Amino acid sequence: MSIQENLLHIKSSLPKHVTLVAVSKTKPIPDLMEAYNAGQRIFGENKIQEMADKWEQMPKDIEWHMIGHVQTNKVKFMAPFVNLIHGVDSLKLLEEINKQALKNNRIIDCLLQIYIAEEESKFGLDEEELSALLASSIFKEMKNIRIVGLMGMATFTDNQNQIKKEFSHLKSIFDSKQNLKSEICNLKSLSMGMSGDYQLAIACGSTMVRIGSSIFGGR
Repeated sequence: MSIQENLLHIKSSLPKHVTLVAVSKTKPIPDLMEAYNAGQRIFGENKIQEMADKWEQMPKDIEWHMIGHVQTNKVKFMAPFVNLIHGVDSLKLLEEINKQALKNNRIIDCLLQIYIAEEESKFGLDEEELSALLASSIFKEMKNIRIVGLMGMATFTDNQNQIKKEFSHLKSIFDSKQNLKSEICNLKSLSMGMSGDYQLAIACGSTMVRIGSSIFGGR
């Protein structure tokens, strides 16, 4: 099937409240434009330089999501245009995003990444670190970021019960923070689920899925 057919097939299966992020990392611009011409406007990249290059060359009504691990020294390259940063896993990174957003006279939306997998290679905050971050005075004084949700990645495994347990754990953390509404924190989005497990993620409460290979084909 073509990129367009893949995209329309997936979109037709998603509930209305679920946002589709087309993971376009490593894919050439013509592939992205095929998805764009089929109506897709949200693209996810995991390398800031690649995302910046694509942003410069592609239509300006696209929302760019940074879905990879972010190094603080690279934030300045995406601060002028990025719509949502998924993988914020430290107060230090948040401070840098806030600083660069201020320089660009912007407020940048972020998701806090929660560590839910049984794998050392994944990044994220645990529940205690999340609570400490949200309660910290440094966080409360930030004016140029908005925490709009949480994000997590399940263990890379075929064990559906384990994946379900991890997604459900993230949903319970998300639910427990719903009362923390402020100008800089209003958790509306729960980003979990990729090509292999997005249907399970949606069943567990995901409102945003990151799908790449099922749209664009394998890497």
